[in-house]
Amino acid sequence: MPVKSSPPPVPARFRVAKATLLMDRFMNEFIKIGGLSVIVAVFGIFVFILVQILPLFRGAEAGELKAIAIEPGEYLDLGIDEWSELPFALQGDGDLLFIDVVGDRGVMTKSIPFAAEHGVGAVRYNQLNQRLTVGTKDGQFALVDIEYKPVYGADNTRTIEAELNAGELLPIGRPGVPVAMIGYADAGVRKLVVAKQIVDGRMELHAVTLAQRRTLMGGGRVTVDQSYDLTPLIAGTIDQFLVASQADSVLIATTEGELIYLFLDGGQFYVRQRIKPFAHLSDPRIAHLRYVFGDVTFVAVAGNGETKGYSLYLDPAVGSRQFGETKHFASQPGATSVSAASVRNKAFLLGTERHARLIFSTTETVRWQKNLDFTIRHAVIGGKYDRMVFLDDQSKLHLYWLRDPHPESSFRAFFGKLWYEGASEPKFDWQSTGGSDDFEPKLSLIPLIIGSLKGTLYALLFAVPIALLAATYTSQFLRPGVKTIVKPTMEIMASLPSVVLGFLAALWLAPILETRVPSILLIVTLVPLSALVFGWGWARLPPRIRLFIPPGWEFIVFFPIMFITGYLAWQLGPALERMVFVVSDPSTGVRIADFRLWWPSVTGTPFEQRNSLVVGFMMGFAVIPIIFTIAEDALSNVPQALRSGSLALGASRWQTAFRIVLPTASAGIFSALMIGLGRAVGETMIVVMATGNTPIMEWNIFSGMRTLAANIAVELPEAPHHGTLYRSLFLGAMMLFLMTFLVNTVAEVLRQRLRDRYKTVE
Repeated sequence: MPVKSSPPPVPARFRVAKATLLMDRFMNEFIKIGGLSVIVAVFGIFVFILVQILPLFRGAEAGELKAIAIEPGEYLDLGIDEWSELPFALQGDGDLLFIDVVGDRGVMTKSIPFAAEHGVGAVRYNQLNQRLTVGTKDGQFALVDIEYKPVYGADNTRTIEAELNAGELLPIGRPGVPVAMIGYADAGVRKLVVAKQIVDGRMELHAVTLAQRRTLMGGGRVTVDQSYDLTPLIAGTIDQFLVASQADSVLIATTEGELIYLFLDGGQFYVRQRIKPFAHLSDPRIAHLRYVFGDVTFVAVAGNGETKGYSLYLDPAVGSRQFGETKHFASQPGATSVSAASVRNKAFLLGTERHARLIFSTTETVRWQKNLDFTIRHAVIGGKYDRMVFLDDQSKLHLYWLRDPHPESSFRAFFGKLWYEGASEPKFDWQSTGGSDDFEPKLSLIPLIIGSLKGTLYALLFAVPIALLAATYTSQFLRPGVKTIVKPTMEIMASLPSVVLGFLAALWLAPILETRVPSILLIVTLVPLSALVFGWGWARLPPRIRLFIPPGWEFIVFFPIMFITGYLAWQLGPALERMVFVVSDPSTGVRIADFRLWWPSVTGTPFEQRNSLVVGFMMGFAVIPIIFTIAEDALSNVPQALRSGSLALGASRWQTAFRIVLPTASAGIFSALMIGLGRAVGETMIVVMATGNTPIMEWNIFSGMRTLAANIAVELPEAPHHGTLYRSLFLGAMMLFLMTFLVNTVAEVLRQRLRDRYKTVE
């Protein structure tokens, strides 16, 4: 019988429409452009963040604006107004020369009212409240306020005017003996004046506290409250001294190189501390002494230029605040004779004869330095930290502009340990704002990085075992009909808003877990154990019994066992607490069964309601659907031939799943873990609402944390635009960016290796 030949193919059947070819070409180019656009966008984000943070690591800049010659003479001090437009120089005869550095008014002279009659023996200028404390040559003193005020002309131009408001002369120390050195502090309720006098070649130190009665019209008359002779408390020759702005202490430097810290308590002065900063030098004398803004830290400079900083901190051994050496600054190039402190931050200026150096106390960094072509006699920093003024030995005023927008920032400030004021040791700390102007910003990112890693760790500890085991069971053992319900349900879980999960964690889960930690410990232990026991027992049941439950429906038997085990563990938690977690009340000695008290007493770490355990549970629920979905897809896409071959060779379903399927799908599973890791690292709302948002450095599961992402969300809305905090938050964003980039890069390399190792088709 002849074989019928098939009809020849029609060529037109294989022709592709021009529209299809054009669309194919368009999509090829569109995909290329899209891929390049993603790369450009990511690179653009990186560049934008980099531009924001680069100014943090620049030093200060300064340059001379003008030099103005003033009347030759011997000047006692130099001062400046808030706007740096009308600085003044104080002559020895009590005349203040106000120099207009922005207008054409030249030099204006104003005299201290009592100077001509009583003479000027010593002056101390307080820039913060614009006040001169003037000691006379006949053993008296007075407070002279410099009242600056802006005056606007008809053409809306502004000029700064200054007036002197001298208070009443009050006695101090030995009557009729000139005041050689004076200091003053005003803490509101308490006011303290200290004066050094030379009596028959012997130096004496006297102090008075002032009282000021308040009236309905404001402050009343200032009078001397109590007088003190501090000389007997000092062993040595008084060289210089500082009065703290809190008006409760005096810091005295002797010619023998000793610092004596006198403290006023209970109406009496006593010696709280003695220090020898430069005892190791052949000449231990302190050449210069200066408080930094806030008067909690002082800077001492030795004759050879060695410079140290001492700060007050609470010494537990003594039970009071003591000075401790917290800073070691770069040595000066010569003997320091001039200093000035900023009234806006912790910066201060030290000057030798022809060298000026601007230093920031917190970070110990030199912000700016320069060798000058004149000899410095006095210096002052503008109130807005934007000007510096020097007075040289030729009676010439040098006005410098200063640009240092981020003095608090440095690599060490962000990533190193710093010894902050009030702390007993160097530490990493984040505290961007405080309650007073002299607050010392703490901008270490290390606690935030630790917090990010801590939250991620506890979330993944909870999420990874559940997600991977659920994905393995769903893809390898569950019946297809049930799988079509389970997988979409898990994918819908991924759409739950983070703010809802954070709300539930803070208001519902945290109060429950606070009192039921023993129950949680039992559940975490007994439920997995019940699963292992059930599996072991189920595998040993006779086949005729197991046939009643078709393969893939075993969970119907296990679920009741799991729920019963979980319920019993929850109910047995209080009993376990009474048996194990018992602590004695330190005040009464009564034994109390309370895990919240037992944990701090045993571990020495705190127990907080909003802690990492809460974050682990709730953020785990946010991460589980992502890991589950991707891992389940990877496991389901393993070729069926591999499963069939393994089962045909006699392997069980569990052996096939864990020895064949899991290794083959390991690349996809690893990708799922990395995506889950990225989701946990970048989580914001759950961490903000459920942890207390405290930047601490400890891995205690029962304490909170603050993450980089949460810190940005909380503080960026309040950060001044382009300020130090603003840029520091962008630095935190850069750290998140780099951490994610590094993790993804390493993950991709490992994924490719796993893929090459377990690939099934050459």
